[in-house]
Amino acid sequence: VQLQASGGGLVQPGGSLRLSCAASGSISSINLMGWYRQALGKQRELVATITSGGTTNYADSVKDRATISRDNAKNTVYLQMNSLKPEDTAVYYCKLTTHWKNYWGQGTQVTVSS
Repeated sequence: VQLQASGGGLVQPGGSLRLSCAASGSISSINLMGWYRQALGKQRELVATITSGGTTNYADSVKDRATISRDNAKNTVYLQMNSLKPEDTAVYYCKLTTHWKNYWGQGTQVTVSS
């Protein structure tokens, strides 16, 4: 299983971005996909997850500003983030849980700065 994330970059405070992560390989139709982030000097933390059935879960820090979605036919998960803050600056990783195993993407840098 491989995951390819894209969509990071430099965004001004208050701006928006959309991250994408495409998974390929042997993937069960029942799986969990999500986004995590790791800021410099901090532990990796949950941003949001979504089941193959569409149930979502968000970290409190992004709950009102983020929307996670997925395209099951493409095994792709998306993260739309609005009203970005400097504290959202981090490397964002996508994660896929399938066949009782966890797989991680390579990470994409998001920098929120003026």
